[in-house]
Amino acid sequence: MKMSTTNNNNRMGSSKKKLISSRGLGRVLREQRAKLYIIRRCVVMLLCWND
Repeated sequence: MKMSTTNNNNRMGSSKKKLISSRGLGRVLREQRAKLYIIRRCVVMLLCWND
């Protein structure tokens, strides 16, 4: 009986870890998207810049 309760606790813990990691992944993806946006804007500015 104790084995089944520990398995349930492990499953709950792993699902919580997945939620936390997916949130962290979303934050990382958002940061990368922001960096790419800034780089793209800089490249466009440099290409369109007339001296």
